[in-house]
Amino acid sequence: MVLQDRAKATRESIIAGASDVFAEYGYGNASLTQVADTAGVTKGALYFHFRSKEELARAVIAEQHRISLADSEAVFAEERSPVETMILMCRSFGLRLVHEPIVKAGIRLTFEATTFGPPMRGPYEDWIAAMEHLVQRGKDEGQIRQAVDPAALSRYIVASFTGVQMVSEVLTSRADVMQRIEQMWAILLPGIVSEELRPDAATLAGLVSA
Repeated sequence: MVLQDRAKATRESIIAGASDVFAEYGYGNASLTQVADTAGVTKGALYFHFRSKEELARAVIAEQHRISLADSEAVFAEERSPVETMILMCRSFGLRLVHEPIVKAGIRLTFEATTFGPPMRGPYEDWIAAMEHLVQRGKDEGQIRQAVDPAALSRYIVASFTGVQMVSEVLTSRADVMQRIEQMWAILLPGIVSEELRPDAATLAGLVSA
C-alpha cells in the first residue's frame, strides 16, 4: 500500500510538472528532461509511468478533462436554472484557465493534438452535449426562445467560449478572460432568452464576475 501511494504521488507530480512545461512551451518545444526537472523526479521514474511524451501529453489532457467534468457536475448539483447553469459552467472553466496549470496545459495540448495524433474530439463533444441538454431544458422551462435550435446553439456557445479564451490568451495571457466571458454572454443572451427573461440578461451575464 505504501509503494502504491508513493507511485501514485510520483505520477501526480509528473503530471503537474508536465502541465507547467506544456502550458509554457507547448508540445513541440517541451522535453521530458524539462518535465523530470520540474516534477523533481528522475527520468527513470518518469519513464516508469509514461513511455513517451505523447503518452504524457494524453495523460495531462485526460486529467484536465476529469477536472472540467467534476466542475460541471458541481455546477449541476446547485440545481439552478438551465441558463444560469450554462453561464456558471463557463465561469468555472474560465477560473480554471486562470488559476489551474493542468487545465491551461490540457487546453493547449488539445489544440496541438494533431502534432502527435488525431484531433481530441471527446472533451468538446462532451461539453457540447451538456450544453445541448441545458438548452433543451431551457426551452422546456420557457427560459429560451422556442425558435432556438439546441444543437446549433450548444455548438455556438462552445465555439464562442473557445475563441474568447484563445484571443484573451494571445492578447493578455488571459488576464481579462473573465471579463471577456461575461461580455460574450451579455451579447448572446438577449438573442436567445424568452421575452420574459430578457430584462434580466445583464444580471445573468454578471454571474460570470459574481
